[in-house]
Amino acid sequence: MFIQVIKSKLHRVTVTESNLNYIGSVTIDEDLMEVANLIEGEKVQIVNNNNGERIETYVIRGLRGSGMICLNGAAARKFQPGDIIIIMSYALMDFEEAKQFKPVIVFPDTATNKILN
Repeated sequence: MFIQVIKSKLHRVTVTESNLNYIGSVTIDEDLMEVANLIEGEKVQIVNNNNGERIETYVIRGLRGSGMICLNGAAARKFQPGDIIIIMSYALMDFEEAKQFKPVIVFPDTATNKILN
């Protein structure tokens, strides 16, 4: 049996931009992607702590060190600059493997989206 479990989580990052006229997805600072073990094109779920919205989309690599979190396309109507969000990805794995698996959970500085030491 396979189950889906949390693989990666960026907990409480701040939306820096929203771009309605882009084709879709979320642009994430490459530093944040690396520390959270996310790759370009990976499916993510995003929840908005400000208004309760939840979406699924995919990751686009953003400028390294920029702190960028930009919601693109239709999501720009649901996520605005300044909103606090949680970005999560999941993995499908064997039930026994899942019992031992440890997800990557990152708590960046909410004001800057930079990694805290």
